[in-house]
Amino acid sequence: MTAEKTTAGRPVGMRPWRFVMWFGAVSLLADVVYEGARSVTGPLLASLGASALVVGVVTGAGEAAALVLRLVSGPLADRTRRFWGLAIAGYVLTVLSVPLLGVAGVLWAACVLVIAERVGKAVRSPAKDTLLSHATAVTGRGRGFAVHEALDQIGALVGPLLVAGVLAATGDDYAPALGVLAVPGVATLVLLVWLRSRVPDPEAYERRMAAAEATAEQTPAPAPAGRLPTAFWTYAAFTAVTTTGFATFGVLSFHLVHRHLLTAAWVPVLYAAAMAVDALAALATGWLYDRHGPVVLAALPVLTALVAVLAFTDTVAIAAAGSLVWGAAMGIQESTLRATVADLVPTGGRATAYGLFAGVTGSAGLAGGALIGGLYGVSIPVLITVVIAIQALALVLLAATRAGRR
Repeated sequence: MTAEKTTAGRPVGMRPWRFVMWFGAVSLLADVVYEGARSVTGPLLASLGASALVVGVVTGAGEAAALVLRLVSGPLADRTRRFWGLAIAGYVLTVLSVPLLGVAGVLWAACVLVIAERVGKAVRSPAKDTLLSHATAVTGRGRGFAVHEALDQIGALVGPLLVAGVLAATGDDYAPALGVLAVPGVATLVLLVWLRSRVPDPEAYERRMAAAEATAEQTPAPAPAGRLPTAFWTYAAFTAVTTTGFATFGVLSFHLVHRHLLTAAWVPVLYAAAMAVDALAALATGWLYDRHGPVVLAALPVLTALVAVLAFTDTVAIAAAGSLVWGAAMGIQESTLRATVADLVPTGGRATAYGLFAGVTGSAGLAGGALIGGLYGVSIPVLITVVIAIQALALVLLAATRAGRR
């Protein structure tokens, strides 16, 4: 028996909110690493000879890898119940890939490492989200995921600023700028192993709450999940459609540098500001989600369309505003979308659901990266028109999700 199975009857090692906060600290440190790298992916690839299409395809493929491969890692986590082991393995892959990216030297190697870093996210995310979902059953789904995301985004703020400072000090030398990120990478792994030792069985949070509710209502506790509900699939379709029209920051930053709106050293500063907006948007929509439900997700297609309208202009202030709106949309994607999955699917199949959900939306991420990158080279007005049409369809699917849930 694994340690996770044999500890089922023991008391939980810390209170649910403390678990959420410490897991948020793990994500904070990890975000210093990989968001620091992602903030300069576009300019880095461009410095090695990449075109806008190549940047769009590679960053889109990276996001697809981070999501589609969860079709494997999600069911694997449910089947083996080794949630902590998969989470740790995924973080190890990420913290190894990023420092190597700075010394890759050739375009193909850099592209492989960009995707490898995202593969690490694919390995860990269904397990990590499932571990977190158990504690948020007690704290409130929206608020729990939102607070975790807000802590996460502190790292996403610090990482790009750290990279920007090193780039400015070294004359845009990517090797030391990304090499310094090995330090928070090691700290991530140390803290994660410690947290596992304190709370080897986070599912106990949800079991205890379900048992208390069942006793109070004199009804049996919920049974493990079987077939995923129809509302889950409609919801996945909504997320896939809105993601198809969502530009990656790689393409946004390519535009900023290619049109000489910002220097490479200023791009991660803007990215850091977008991550600060991300955190605020996550907290706001998480609180609103717990009060009003999935209706708050209607903001996501609206913001995504607004990104395209603003970010691809040739005016610095307007293009920068588009990047900040991109950050707000990311805040909803990274927190409230995940909270909704936990509410739609019972615990027995939740990691599988997270994997399938991410796989569907990951395919859309790859299509969207190629679509936005390709249309950028053809016509920006056409790009904007297509994105607006896609987001209108997403709103229709969100309405269908709400109807199916009722």
